[in-house]
Amino acid sequence: MHSYPAPALARVEEMVRAAAADPGRAVSFQGAPGCNGHRAALEYDPACLPLPCFSFEDALDAVKDGRAARAIIPIENSQHGRVADIHFLLPESGLSIIDEHFTAIHHDLMALADGPFTAAYSHPQALGQSRHFLRARGIVPMAYADTAGAAAYVAEMGDPAACAIAPRIAADLYGLKIVAENVEDAADNMTRFVVLSRQPRDPASLTGRAAMTTFVFEVKNIPAALYKAMGGFATNGVNMTKLESYQKGASFAATTFFADIVGAPGDPAVDRAIEELAFHSKELRMLGTYPLERPRG
Repeated sequence: MHSYPAPALARVEEMVRAAAADPGRAVSFQGAPGCNGHRAALEYDPACLPLPCFSFEDALDAVKDGRAARAIIPIENSQHGRVADIHFLLPESGLSIIDEHFTAIHHDLMALADGPFTAAYSHPQALGQSRHFLRARGIVPMAYADTAGAAAYVAEMGDPAACAIAPRIAADLYGLKIVAENVEDAADNMTRFVVLSRQPRDPASLTGRAAMTTFVFEVKNIPAALYKAMGGFATNGVNMTKLESYQKGASFAATTFFADIVGAPGDPAVDRAIEELAFHSKELRMLGTYPLERPRG
């Protein structure tokens, strides 16, 4: 907790106390109060008690330890790709995905003064999503743990040549001035979050609704194993909307895949496809089945 800048720490302590009094309503997120994770939690469940956590691991641990009923975690952005380390953290957490939520991302440039600025502080994702804006003005991007934490840090520093890129709410929380609005490079910037809990959602509860299923797998180390593993989805007409690979361990000999499909276990076509995948895999871990949500601008 004490890694937060001083302007954020009092708000963090207040939110931690509220969540501790009613953990069943608590939704943990990574970042300081005012970050996009905070926004996403309130959009997803306006009645929740947002619980700020310094790292993604801390947010997941809050659910595992019972300090929060759910965590809301970003996994990919439409402009900057997947969020680093998330594909490792989700399977290791032992938690289940129960929902997804899309948040439109709008970044504002905020500071104590009007500039000029030499450095902009923010989360690497936000800096990457605003890189054209920063390069055009000769402002050096400086990575920080999260967007709102960067705003609190700029407020704490008191340097008029420093600015932050963060959601508008952060300026209100930490007494900064909005110098430029919507500095993201693309107007359709969108982040996909997933909501995790200790207990999985029963696929049967989604009967009649469009559903997504997420899983990770490692194919057997034989020729054409991935091709054969994917064949079951094609022959059974199951739409795979995501397939990403990442290395597990230092040997570079085993590749793990992270996948999303449209559908839920219990559907005969999905069951047949998953059964064929399992036959050609060394390891298969289901991460959750949940309602399919469409992005909203």
